[in-house]
Amino acid sequence: MFGLALDAFFDEVTIEASGGGRGGGRIAMAKPGVGAPAAVRRNTAGLVVSEMAAEFGAACGLRVHVEKGVPAGYGMGSSGASAAAAAVAFDRMFGLGLSPGELVRFAGAGEAASAGTAHYDNAAASALGGFVIVRPSPLEVVRTGVPRGLHACVAIPEVRVPPSKTAVSRGAVPRRVPLAGCTANVAAAAALVAAVTRGDAAGVGRAAARDAIVEPAREHMIPGYRAVKAAAAEAGADGATISGAGPSVVAFAASRRAARAAGAAMRDAFASAGGVGSRAVLCRPCGGGRITGTEGGSGGPGAGARGRGRRR
Repeated sequence: MFGLALDAFFDEVTIEASGGGRGGGRIAMAKPGVGAPAAVRRNTAGLVVSEMAAEFGAACGLRVHVEKGVPAGYGMGSSGASAAAAAVAFDRMFGLGLSPGELVRFAGAGEAASAGTAHYDNAAASALGGFVIVRPSPLEVVRTGVPRGLHACVAIPEVRVPPSKTAVSRGAVPRRVPLAGCTANVAAAAALVAAVTRGDAAGVGRAAARDAIVEPAREHMIPGYRAVKAAAAEAGADGATISGAGPSVVAFAASRRAARAAGAAMRDAFASAGGVGSRAVLCRPCGGGRITGTEGGSGGPGAGARGRGRRR
């Protein structure tokens, strides 16, 4: 699995001690985030804090406050951003000094609150930043830098997404695929890793656009998808593909100018697909979760962190 952190949006999670440092380990959502569950173990950030508090023995009560910035349900890793920010904030608040792999383990487990199971590609990119390669079992995460000239534009269509969109998107992917499809996707995956490691921004776009399995299975869920993808390429993008499970579409280019032109072209293509409105957001690859403020030292009363959105 691959993930890439982009600077288009971010979530901010703040963790505070409650009850003056006494609370019997109780955890509460002070603010769950717009449209997010208020129950701790159904909220990705809340579940991360709950799991980490149980493992590391946080005796004080904790309040978790989530400011959502990554649009939920549009294929940009919204749940992973909250989960990653929560892991980074908890790690700083209690001075744990966790390794990158441990941060990803907790952040990935938090995805179970929204997806039903742990997902590490979203969480790894949001927590660590850059381009990540993830093997889920046993968990292994490799983070690399990205080509300096790589730009992206995410086109977000104004369509209604169902609460069960993730399950629907996964259900669309066939359980069995032809050998030719597997071969094509393995080749594209190898080309993508090669392009990233050798600093070939244009190669990233070309490789990301080649998907013989998932894209054909999900394209019917995005109005005018083929026209949107073609419009991005005609405008100068090196390639475009579905962002995560969609319905957003991300185009990659070796210059900001080409990415901007691709965004305008994708908006026009969505508009031609039954009058679908959309917005296009220019972005760049970025770092992962980072601390935005603390009160007190290690184990002090609070810490806040930002988790970036991403695409895979």
